Amino acid sequence: MTGADIWNKIFPWIKNKYILTIAIFLLWMLIFDSSNWVDVYREYSKIKKLNKEKEYYLEKIEEDRQKLEELQTNNENLEKFAREQYLMKKPNEDIFVIMPD
Repeated sequence: MTGADIWNKIFPWIKNKYILTIAIFLLWMLIFDSSNWVDVYREYSKIKKLNKEKEYYLEKIEEDRQKLEELQTNNENLEKFAREQYLMKKPNEDIFVIMPD
């Protein structure tokens, strides 16, 4: 097939005003419009990512809220937390910190 044969098969389709209108509309919506489909998809992806982050942080807030409640209500838990996190000790006690390899 030569280039002229291909052009002769495509040309009647291009001359059709409905197909031409649809093609121009799709091109406009994909690329040129202020809310084109490419930007809409990017924004949708960002929203999905932000919603996942929001869920993660809400779970972390709930976990921290529970830990805080435990620390405020139970002195044994408070002492355990201080010893583990801040290496606090009672007088006449030695602390050995074991680091994993």
